[in-house]
Amino acid sequence: MQTELAAFIRDTPEGREAEAILRKCVHCGFCTATCPTYQVLGDDLDSPRGRIYLMKRALEGAAVTNKTRLHLDRCLTCRACETTCPSGVRYGRLVDIGRAVVESKTRRGPLERAQRALFAFALPRTRLFGSALRLGQLARPLLPRRLRVKVPAQIRPAGVWPAARQRRKMLALAGCVQPALAPSINAAAARVLDRIGISLVEGTRAGCCGAIRFHLNYQEDGRDDMRALIDAWWPAVASGEVEAIVMTASGCGVTVKEYGHLLVQDPHYAAKAERISAITRDICEVITPDMVAQCARGKVAFQSPCTLQHGQQLRGKVELLLRAAGYELTPVDDAHLCCGSAGTYSLLQPQLAGELRNRKLAALRAGAPDVIATANIGCLTHLQSGTTTPVRHWIELLDVK
Repeated sequence: MQTELAAFIRDTPEGREAEAILRKCVHCGFCTATCPTYQVLGDDLDSPRGRIYLMKRALEGAAVTNKTRLHLDRCLTCRACETTCPSGVRYGRLVDIGRAVVESKTRRGPLERAQRALFAFALPRTRLFGSALRLGQLARPLLPRRLRVKVPAQIRPAGVWPAARQRRKMLALAGCVQPALAPSINAAAARVLDRIGISLVEGTRAGCCGAIRFHLNYQEDGRDDMRALIDAWWPAVASGEVEAIVMTASGCGVTVKEYGHLLVQDPHYAAKAERISAITRDICEVITPDMVAQCARGKVAFQSPCTLQHGQQLRGKVELLLRAAGYELTPVDDAHLCCGSAGTYSLLQPQLAGELRNRKLAALRAGAPDVIATANIGCLTHLQSGTTTPVRHWIELLDVK
């Protein structure tokens, strides 16, 4: 695609990167077949091809309107288009650049600004979110249905976390919302890894990975969260105390794996960020089928989060582990399509997110599974809000004696 970027961005690192990405796009339209919002809305401007056109125009200096921003807001950043694209267009990175430009050239209404500011302030703060969740549980019967379904009636207890007794050690990210919503996930991961000779430990003062604020277009605030997390982890990484960083939330995992790129312009953190990204692994990359004991029976429908299958390009690994554990996996149609969670998307775009969730749940329940498994806390809570079928992190299904 031929481009002529405007002077305000032409000679910047973001401009050079955006131009290289744009030049790869041939507008073939293959991406429309795998774009969830295009499948629902049928508008080309709500497809990657249409959004690329809008971002190209914005980067070339054309007038930017609230309608431009709306089409970019509706994008889930699921990156299914990257998996499909024959030209290797890095759409996810382009939309980060495009959104920042469009945000700077438009102004949201006061209620929308307040809502996004509240999410950016509250969600990354673990203790604040936990307190809000407990209040929500107390008031749950009084909440309107759209909010009530977002608040779990009960939280699964974490159970025993094994002592750090193994020679091999790995770091786990507690995350910002997962400790309050599902403390059982990391604890189950610690028990499973302990049985195969790896101690899993959580770093002190290790907070949000930065994804929430970055994708709310508070991009520099998000990078500050990334720097803070690197600082919390660095002593254990630099000393060789831990051999890897293990992610149980694929949404956090895809972000941390991209720290090297997101902080490449920071002279103080670029090398550290690259090192952190290099040793970060999703937990399905740490466990292999030969390490899994047959521990259970039952039918499972696995929902592979977009951040796992498209962002990290890890497809089929979890399914192999579940089969090795003795589970029967039921078929899931259109498994490549997003469930509608996408970080704060389900809060900011509830109608689209609800439609995508209902479509995903219909596909997941078609095989009458006993349980739905996933690999990301956002997907887990979003899917559970629409079904009575239990939704669990897959690592919890391996933590069965």
